[in-house]
Amino acid sequence: MKAFWRETACFDKFPTLKQDADTDVLIIGGGLAGILCAYMLKKHGVKYMLLEAGSICSSVSADTTAKITAQHGFIYDKLIKRFGVERTQMYLKANLAAVESYRKLCGKINCDFEDKAAFAYSLDDEAAIERELRALERLGYGADYVAELSLPFETEGAVRFKKQAQFNPMKFAAAISIGLNIYENSRVIEMRGLTAVTREAKVRSRNVIVATHFPFINKHGFYFLKMYQHRSYVLALKNAQNVDGMYIDASEKGLSFRNYKDMLLLGGGSHRTGKRGGGFDELKERADFYYPDASEVRRWATQDCMTLDDVPYIGQYSKNTPNFYVATGFNKWGMTSSMVSASILTDIILGRKNEFAPVFSPSRSMMRPQLLLNALQAGAGWLTPTAKRCPHLGCALKWNSAEHTWDCPCHGSRFSQDGILLENPANDDLKK
Repeated sequence: MKAFWRETACFDKFPTLKQDADTDVLIIGGGLAGILCAYMLKKHGVKYMLLEAGSICSSVSADTTAKITAQHGFIYDKLIKRFGVERTQMYLKANLAAVESYRKLCGKINCDFEDKAAFAYSLDDEAAIERELRALERLGYGADYVAELSLPFETEGAVRFKKQAQFNPMKFAAAISIGLNIYENSRVIEMRGLTAVTREAKVRSRNVIVATHFPFINKHGFYFLKMYQHRSYVLALKNAQNVDGMYIDASEKGLSFRNYKDMLLLGGGSHRTGKRGGGFDELKERADFYYPDASEVRRWATQDCMTLDDVPYIGQYSKNTPNFYVATGFNKWGMTSSMVSASILTDIILGRKNEFAPVFSPSRSMMRPQLLLNALQAGAGWLTPTAKRCPHLGCALKWNSAEHTWDCPCHGSRFSQDGILLENPANDDLKK
């Protein structure tokens, strides 16, 4: 089942590309990141075109919990240790700037935008809270400690970012996509240099932005080694709690909370795509325990690209691909990361310096332990004997009994029971 966001919004219908075209910038992928790129390029008078395989914002962007925040869990202590204070400040400033960009845009749009505080809490690690607060103090950001939280269980407290936000992402996307040069049902099946090939046409461009969630081009950038995909689950509950804020457990296995109108959106049950995890069963068990009088009105799952160092890849696709760019690896923070991506990539195409671009460069060093784990996972997938193989790179598919899908544990592609492509980086259905 899909999230209810799209049902609340009215999107324009866009044509299918049926004849060859030329453009200055080709954007591949019509999720929120791609649409924001198109919106900003149009504002600056750049000739652009956006190609979307299906309907815009019908996949990952539609299944978000739509938190607009620079509070990304207990990340800043880790980033200082990896990158130092200066680079980590850039990451923080980029995401805070994204929050303000949404605030400015949403002032003109009816998209249920609300200022809310964002909390990263811990059930049992007071020391981790203290480390994160010290890290944010070093960065010059005024986060604070909160001991008592509006949650149905005891915690050690939380780190609070004030004046963050939440909204209805599909009302927002529907509004900003009006009048954009978009073509739907126009899947790019091949790239020949800077020329994109669909089943019915070719697009020649001077610049290409790949905003397809997981990049589908394998011969550059090695994104199939630099990322893995993660599934997480959401229940929309009525007669539950108004938590009056946005909450995330600093532990990967914890729960997230936010309200939308009269519903509580409860998230959790996460696991690597293609692997076993808690899923809906675990999340429903927790919901029944904490909110026994609540009723479930909707459930959905989403998928996120996870990078090796918790920072997205935004910029030149690889060192050897000039004028070819990417936005991916949003690590479960797709709202702010989409805005950061559009800002950085627009500046690059306009020939302007962007102070945040070096932090997100896809060519930064990736010598992390997860790189080896990803390679071993891919090797195991290639060697596993099974009739069902992923068309992306040939890994063995696993049957997901909870969602009735075929999932790739190597790179996260997913297919329906009948073999229809649901999630990339695969670029086609399973062969019959």
